[in-house]
Amino acid sequence: MTDTHEIRVADLRKNLAEILNDTAVHARTYYVTRNGRRVAAIVPVPVAEQRENAPD
Repeated sequence: MTDTHEIRVADLRKNLAEILNDTAVHARTYYVTRNGRRVAAIVPVPVAEQRENAPD
């Protein structure tokens, strides 16, 4: 299970390198929000690969 957080687009722009490192090293998932709504997710590679390899 990954640790999840929400981050605004504006904050993501300011802290992209830190967020990517945090995702890779600490297996944290970040939900990117715009106007309080989730619009995207930054997930650790193993999570993305598991989803990619899952049967349809």
